[in-house]
Amino acid sequence: MTTNPASEISLSEHLRELRNRLIISVVAVGIASAVSYAFIEPIFAFLSQPLRAVLPRGTPLIFSSYPEAFFTYIKLALTCGVFLASPVILYEMWAFVAPGLYEHEKRWALPFVVASSVFFVGGGIFGYMVVFPAAFRFLASYTGEWLKLLPNMSEYFSLTVKLLLGFGLAFELPILMVFMGLIGIIDARMLRKNRKYAILIIFIAAAIITPTPDVMNQVLLAGPLLLLYELSILMVWLLGKKRPRGRSAEEQNAR
Repeated sequence: MTTNPASEISLSEHLRELRNRLIISVVAVGIASAVSYAFIEPIFAFLSQPLRAVLPRGTPLIFSSYPEAFFTYIKLALTCGVFLASPVILYEMWAFVAPGLYEHEKRWALPFVVASSVFFVGGGIFGYMVVFPAAFRFLASYTGEWLKLLPNMSEYFSLTVKLLLGFGLAFELPILMVFMGLIGIIDARMLRKNRKYAILIIFIAAAIITPTPDVMNQVLLAGPLLLLYELSILMVWLLGKKRPRGRSAEEQNAR
């Protein structure tokens, strides 16, 4: 069985490009993380505010082993680095898939990067500003005469990091839907037809992402996701209206 040398070259170039874009993304995260670590104490104080707000005055966050605080700071700096470097990461993702798109579709590069960054960071901000206070207030309510909350810093920030990334990724829903509509996998009619399944999946995802079994906290996440799903339908519909019905021979050859 013979192998097409051209396809081998194409595959090797494709993998090389993927490697280069991954390296750029990792370097961007590394630089952003180093900058974040230089300001790690103010960042620590800022992110611990939702928990400190529900603790008795003077209650500290504790660590029980010598390297625990150091590694917690490292993890926190890396998370901040991901958020700060998200425009670079998203641009590299777009640049990797752009060669497979038509010329008029490549014009979406800047809107894609800007919108993705805004939604990703916006999801983290929403989690911090809206869900965190309610969630930690609920979790701290179990303290009593025989129970005293002494929060461990690594456990708290592990939970915080997961939630920030989870909310950031959850808010990427419209961007994902638009991208899938752009390459022809879905359309607005399909999204409207499967709305009931989307609602079920959204509530399941909200139950998984939120740290408490409290229904109110789950609704705080599910509500915005439902709005984002409806926004996705509108954006995919507008994209379908603007897409040309026919493909020119030049575009077909360029594909």
